[in-house]
Amino acid sequence: MQKSLEHTHMPAMKRSLKLWQVIVLGLGYLTPLTVFDTYGIVTQETGGHVPTAYILALTAMLFTASSYGKMVREFPVAGSAYSYTRQSINPHLGFLVGWVSLLDYVFLPVINVLLGKIYLSAAFPMVPPWILGILLAAITTLINFRGIQSTANFNTLLVLFQVIVVTIFVCLSISHITAASSGGAPFTVRPFYGEEISFPTLLTGAAILCFSFLGFDAVTTYTEEAVDPMKTIPRGIFLVALIGGVIFITTSYFTQLAFPTIDLFHNPESPSPEMSLILGQDLFYAIFLAGSITAALASGIASHTSASRLLYAMGRENVLPKKLFGRLHPTRGIPARNVFFVGAVSLAALFLDLETALAFINFGALTAFTAVNASVIAHYYIRKKRRSLADTFHYLISPLIGSSFVVFLWFNLDSHALTLGLIWTLAGIGYLLVSTNFFRKKPPVIEFEEAI
Repeated sequence: MQKSLEHTHMPAMKRSLKLWQVIVLGLGYLTPLTVFDTYGIVTQETGGHVPTAYILALTAMLFTASSYGKMVREFPVAGSAYSYTRQSINPHLGFLVGWVSLLDYVFLPVINVLLGKIYLSAAFPMVPPWILGILLAAITTLINFRGIQSTANFNTLLVLFQVIVVTIFVCLSISHITAASSGGAPFTVRPFYGEEISFPTLLTGAAILCFSFLGFDAVTTYTEEAVDPMKTIPRGIFLVALIGGVIFITTSYFTQLAFPTIDLFHNPESPSPEMSLILGQDLFYAIFLAGSITAALASGIASHTSASRLLYAMGRENVLPKKLFGRLHPTRGIPARNVFFVGAVSLAALFLDLETALAFINFGALTAFTAVNASVIAHYYIRKKRRSLADTFHYLISPLIGSSFVVFLWFNLDSHALTLGLIWTLAGIGYLLVSTNFFRKKPPVIEFEEAI
């Protein structure tokens, strides 16, 4: 006979996260300042129509965000795409989705340590970079070990500072635009639409910008720590993507007006430091650099949290070794061993380059997006036969639209990402074959009513 968690002596994750805290954690993962990371590249790609490319990317991501929301209502547990695929399609396929998703979740803390190390080295050139990397990894680990409330509250301050930096950047841009208008109309639709606009290049730009939205899906890993997760998590997923999109579109619009061309910058692919110097001199340049360091730390903390929860979901089901990954701290109610494990993995930033780490993340994220859209169709439209006119749109057409854009993103992955991702996938297939005795037995499945 099954026992619910409340009737056992096993520690359980503590339900304390409110909607605003879930949103802040999601935005911390998303990183508002990431709008500047790809701005130069996408400006070149789209001929100066970054806001329109963001609108396309946001629209596409909202369809996939909707799919996440539908699945979390049915399976309110911490495993995200891994859990949804296991339950909706096939447990073996679910394992592979979880295995590949680890690339996204576990390597993002690595990237944030890498970026933070770069920004800190610019601010403190006298300190060896490896010391800065270890310091960042230690800070994110210790904050996560304090518990989900401490993590959420600290991340709130970091996200708030990023929003302040973005707001100052926009205000300075407006001042710059007004001063340079010479009596003409300072604000035009030019960044959104011009005669030379090209839909194919917009799609290519949107494919690059979709990776700015990585993080809205990580909200699902907080399901077992959220108050009223059936409402809180779906709303949180959608609002994180929407709020992030509004910030990206607004910021890129005014930035595009202030700097219609980026060819004059020393580094056209990454012109934001030079932009901040032009807009606000040395003072704002220092503030902008501090914002970049804060962004890396905020995203590092949030991604660290998500990675430890995904590892816990897989360990709890003994897909990964339960003794190592499937245990909670007896008093803190967090997967403490996983927190320290992710902290140790993030030290890979001392040896890896940014391109390699990004390749792992992109492959993992697209695998998760594809699997969740497919899970909606498999669970609702095929298994539950929800096929009325409205249901057909919600459970077939909507996830197909989300999937179609994800397929486009797959075609835009570089060969480096595909190669590394496929190698990791083959390693996962090998592990699966051994652990299931060549598919003769199924991976263990958790009873989801115990986690609600």
